[in-house]
Amino acid sequence: MIAMILAAGRGERMRPLTDRVPKPLLEAGGRPLIVHLASALAAAGCRELVVNTAHLGEQFEAALGDGGSLGVRIRWSHEGTALETAGGIAFARPLLGCEPFLVANGDVWCDLAFGPFIERARAALADPAIDAHLLLVDNPPHHPAGDFTLLDGRIVDDAVAGGVRHTFAGIGVYRPGLFDGVPAGARAPLAPLLHAARARGALSGERHAGTWMDIGTPQRLADLDRWLCVGRPPAPSL
Repeated sequence: MIAMILAAGRGERMRPLTDRVPKPLLEAGGRPLIVHLASALAAAGCRELVVNTAHLGEQFEAALGDGGSLGVRIRWSHEGTALETAGGIAFARPLLGCEPFLVANGDVWCDLAFGPFIERARAALADPAIDAHLLLVDNPPHHPAGDFTLLDGRIVDDAVAGGVRHTFAGIGVYRPGLFDGVPAGARAPLAPLLHAARARGALSGERHAGTWMDIGTPQRLADLDRWLCVGRPPAPSL
């Protein structure tokens, strides 16, 4: 399965670190965040990666080249100006093919076993009514309200009895057709597409019970770095 890593964001909350280095190239445990992610995808058999860039985008190719050192082939989608999540995916569609593909935020760290996740996503998308399979996690302190309600492997309306609200991990598998309505080159967020898919019953999902971190602040980056260096899971932080 082709995988796309989203790496075009400015990372405003990470300033001043991101004034000089794009957020996915910030290091934790001696390696850039994007290298942790690309290595995990390569280990799962995702050897074809697409990476979108905008802010300080030239640094990515200088650091990663064609991906050969990571055991992958990277194709670059240079946006110039960041197009947000759905806009970036739509812009990169010529590189993503006609089959479902995986997309992961370049600023998250997760101990997910990507191989089994991809197989579960393939099984979910065998149902032609499903347009996307999302990874969800328990709500962290900085996002207590969560994003989606999960019930028996489906993402449902919040009012459905028995569902549990979780946070979207920034990792999912999508049918290309989900982005048909997004013109190439247009700025577009992902959330409206996902909520529209949920409303028509087209979203499946699963909860990841392991470690997941959204590296959205310098403190969370420091927490992850400390954990990777000493081997103790970080306490959740804001």
